[in-house]
Amino acid sequence: MNMLRALATRLLQGFLLVLAVVVLNFMLVHAAPGDPVETIAGASGGMSPELMAQLRTQYGLDRPLPVQLGIYLGRVLSGDLGYSYFFNLPVAQMIFERVPATLLLVVSAVLLAFLAGTLLGVLSARRPNGLLSQCITVLSLVGFAAPVFWTGMLLVLLFASWLPILPVAGMRSADSVGATGLTDMLDVAHHLVLPAVTLALVYLAQYSRLARSSMLDVLGSDYIRTARAKGLAEHVVLYKHALRNALLPVVTMLGLQFGNVMAGAIIVETVFNWPGLGRLAFDSVLRRDYPTILGVLLFSSIVVVVMNLLTDLAYRLIDPRIKTA
Repeated sequence: MNMLRALATRLLQGFLLVLAVVVLNFMLVHAAPGDPVETIAGASGGMSPELMAQLRTQYGLDRPLPVQLGIYLGRVLSGDLGYSYFFNLPVAQMIFERVPATLLLVVSAVLLAFLAGTLLGVLSARRPNGLLSQCITVLSLVGFAAPVFWTGMLLVLLFASWLPILPVAGMRSADSVGATGLTDMLDVAHHLVLPAVTLALVYLAQYSRLARSSMLDVLGSDYIRTARAKGLAEHVVLYKHALRNALLPVVTMLGLQFGNVMAGAIIVETVFNWPGLGRLAFDSVLRRDYPTILGVLLFSSIVVVVMNLLTDLAYRLIDPRIKTA
């Protein structure tokens, strides 16, 4: 019952947080300079003032901002995210069509960064003053300092001009349209390599440094010295006794930084022309497409809240002390 009560409390807090984010996003998006109707008129080659006024009335842009906010909140609570001003399609439909591509990119990058970063951190902690540890530290600093777009453009330059062995744009090849099964999966995986590596490099550096610091703290604990005094093999001490406790701060960062990964995906999808939510958000911002921007932000907010909840659950699986408490 305590577990269910805590879960219900977290769900209520998450709902209120998402609601507050929706209101804040609505106010910020409408406060930004630009007029979506003028953008549509410019894209269509011109439009009469009467038709522009008709579009503003159709989209509800002629109403006071509090009225627009109330109407939008009512639609969101009923599951209606509205229609895109520019694409003339339901926002929910466009989001669900692009969610698989974004989730594939984000999950691949997070798993790569988490696994590789944790492994490098553990290897670095085994001999903190060794050459391998120093090389990993330098690589981590370089990876952390390099902007995502700069890394992406370097990889595009490298694999488009010098070593043309990986595709640098899109999610599928033009000659594989309509392919299914293993052929389609391999083609998507081939296109996924560069975007996933670009997005993972920054977070890999953070995870490796955090895993190294946490592992060093755990290796200095009394129970680790006791395990070694019992004659346990070094790999048992590292990966069975020390790593589980050292993972707690890494898992915390993994859950809390998922929103940053989603934000980084916008840049990566733009650089590599990946057809996901990030690319949709970028195009919508350029076109002042308010409903689509708000829909993407709403979906991202829900993903972040869910990831924080899953992080709490992962805590209970990793550390039995939290479950007991």
